[in-house]
Amino acid sequence: MLIPSTLRYRVTAVVALGAAVVSVLGATPASASRPGRHTLGGSKPRWIGQAKDAGTPAPVGTVQFGLLLTMRDQAGAEARLAALSDPDSASYGQYLNNAQFTAAYAPSAADVRSVTSWLTGQGLRVRDTLAGGLYVEASGTVAQIDKTFGTTVRRYTYEGKTVTANSTDLSLPSDAPAVVTGLVNAVVGIDQGSLLKKPADTLPPPSDGFRAGTPCSSYYGEKVATTLPAAPDGKKKPYVVCGYTPKQYQSAYGVTEQLKRGLDGRGVTVAVTDAYASPTIARDVRTYSRKYGLPALEPGQFSQITPPADGYTDTELCDASGWYGEETLDIEAVHTMAPGARIVYVGAPNCLAGLDEAWAQTIDDHVADIVTNSWGSGTDDVELLGAETVKFYQLFSLKAALTGITVDFSSGDAGDQTSGGTDLPSKSVSFPSDLPFVTAVGGTSVGIDKRGNRVWEHGWQNAYQTLTDGAWGPSAYTSGGGGGTSILFPQPFYQRGKVPSSISKYFSATPARTTPDISMPGDPNTGFRVGQTQTFPDGVHYDEYRIGGTSLASPLLAGMQAIANQKARHPLGFVNPLYYRELGTSALHDVTAPSTPLYEARTNFVNGIDASGGLSYILRQVDVQTTTIHSTPGYDAETGVGVPGEKFFSAVPGRR
Repeated sequence: MLIPSTLRYRVTAVVALGAAVVSVLGATPASASRPGRHTLGGSKPRWIGQAKDAGTPAPVGTVQFGLLLTMRDQAGAEARLAALSDPDSASYGQYLNNAQFTAAYAPSAADVRSVTSWLTGQGLRVRDTLAGGLYVEASGTVAQIDKTFGTTVRRYTYEGKTVTANSTDLSLPSDAPAVVTGLVNAVVGIDQGSLLKKPADTLPPPSDGFRAGTPCSSYYGEKVATTLPAAPDGKKKPYVVCGYTPKQYQSAYGVTEQLKRGLDGRGVTVAVTDAYASPTIARDVRTYSRKYGLPALEPGQFSQITPPADGYTDTELCDASGWYGEETLDIEAVHTMAPGARIVYVGAPNCLAGLDEAWAQTIDDHVADIVTNSWGSGTDDVELLGAETVKFYQLFSLKAALTGITVDFSSGDAGDQTSGGTDLPSKSVSFPSDLPFVTAVGGTSVGIDKRGNRVWEHGWQNAYQTLTDGAWGPSAYTSGGGGGTSILFPQPFYQRGKVPSSISKYFSATPARTTPDISMPGDPNTGFRVGQTQTFPDGVHYDEYRIGGTSLASPLLAGMQAIANQKARHPLGFVNPLYYRELGTSALHDVTAPSTPLYEARTNFVNGIDASGGLSYILRQVDVQTTTIHSTPGYDAETGVGVPGEKFFSAVPGRR
């Protein structure tokens, strides 16, 4: 299951369960061939060996799946992208359109027709084709799936959940045309490892209300916790902010000056992909914009691509109303940093395969110049993700990059996944943020003063001490921006010579992809003030709360990228080579660790909404050094190349 990386209190890690294979950096394991059939090796999920067989599902039940076809000349496509995205190349910025991509890298139209004809001949329904035919969406009954792919779809009880999956490797029948067996790379969606068999067809009401505890500060250092015990350094500490407002982030990251020059993202489209759709989003954004001095969304500036009202599924499994806050955060953050940009919200029918396909459709239809995605799996372990899922995201992220779309993914909210250095074998990064052709956006903690200036900024890795019996208790790691070394992908061209070998070679002598690439504020203790309609004891109404996570960092960066696109007068597309070229220049602010421990006090409402249920207090330490990722001079696995600096917008090159 893919989850939003928003943080209010704590991180919840939920991962996708899928077919098990070895790392993309290794070799695919051999698979026993089934007599008379073409076996898709490694397509049987390994996790079912630890699950309890709960029998077969109803044979008439419908399964939605997709065939991922083989891309022509993938190596050539990647080499071409290296030239198109290199600011020093003569072909910089000359990205392909969809027709050019299809002509160069997709199967022939005749071959795609052969695949779709074969599917319909099996009694299956073809729903759509994407990427010029590289992905064919289809559906069929369980009985049809069993017959076509030579397996038995079964129900399994796994970690308290009932899920379905193919019980054996998938295979194609012996009489399948050679063009079909030659083109089918993987089958996506039959293994539904995260899917509960209890769909719902209506969206729930707004999520339960939440408010930041008071007292809190309107800017860093405004209020000091004089009534609370001193921190370990013997000094009283300021209260955390109530959540920074749009004007504060605009000022701190140089957007205010761009707005004065007429650069507000106008003419650029940013897509936000999430699951489900908040029924109050348009009204909430209007109210929020009016309160914080943002321009009202003009007619046509905001639109949504969502399923019909009865098209949503798995609302309980996916906590549908929890995604309302994610959508609200993303859209208000983009509008904050690029108030003139057009925003398109793409809401998937669920947080499972529906989100995968909605994301891919956004790219395939070239809905936007920039796509921000504040969700991820929390792991890059292919035994959980499934090789077919990895291939799917590789294909569409490569197409996005070649066709000039910037794709941002939040890097996650659990640091290096080691629980603050206490579980080193669990060290991981979050997929899809470690895809080589997307921008992984990490998180920082930031102090913004009453003049709107950044007085400090460090990597986001928090430890909390709870006030108990009048004293601060032991320190415990809670959350932090994700980063580290991928076990899936080798080092991409733009990281060569930029990432220290101590990071890129963390797992082996072969340099690997590392994350994040760049960062923006994510710490929920500095956070962002968001306005959303929520459900309170006294009714359903608009209110505000402080929120963070790399779910905040990604849309904040997307807004800045929109202004950069407007200034360049062309889509910047795949921006990672540009960011790494500017490493060490004034275009980026190099984030380093605090020279001495930095603390803030925080008040929490025990009931989450007001003081009637009592107050609790924590002391948080900024950027603790207990995990395996740290802020150091130059590139680091906590904040990447840093955050946008003084000359960030000036570094944008024009098209050659």
